Amino acid sequence: MKIKSLFYMFLFGIISVSAYSLNVKLININQLNERIKNGKDSTYVVNFWATWCAPCIKELPHFEKLAADHKAEKLAVLLVSLDFKSKLESNVVPFVKRKNLKNEVFLLNESSPQEFIDRIDPSWSGSIPATLFIKNNKRKFVESEFTYEQLLTEYKKL
Repeated sequence: MKIKSLFYMFLFGIISVSAYSLNVKLININQLNERIKNGKDSTYVVNFWATWCAPCIKELPHFEKLAADHKAEKLAVLLVSLDFKSKLESNVVPFVKRKNLKNEVFLLNESSPQEFIDRIDPSWSGSIPATLFIKNNKRKFVESEFTYEQLLTEYKKL
């Protein structure tokens, strides 16, 4: 009987992790651009971050707060992890769960950093955190860490 209970607990754990990992989707640059182009939101705030980046982790709650404070507006906050694809299940999914992130979370599935960096913004040196603001055809790229006040100011400028 004990073995059966352990088996069900193990099975439940696997199903829970698998179901949760569906919330962190692999995405390439073309898919990200399509998500933005065909989305129903008029403003996008796309944050590029990683689980190993201390400034990124520090600012993530600001993006959560921005989305929560402006949920009546047509705003989509997209959190794009630059962790290695191999770290999806071991690092990214547990991190997203532990931090209880509510925004859409993606893991960038690209093999050539210089190619995707240039396609996001030619001025990007590749350092993170970095954020892309998009409203209609207006784009602004910022390569730095934000306080909530700074993030809100950039959002309102669009």
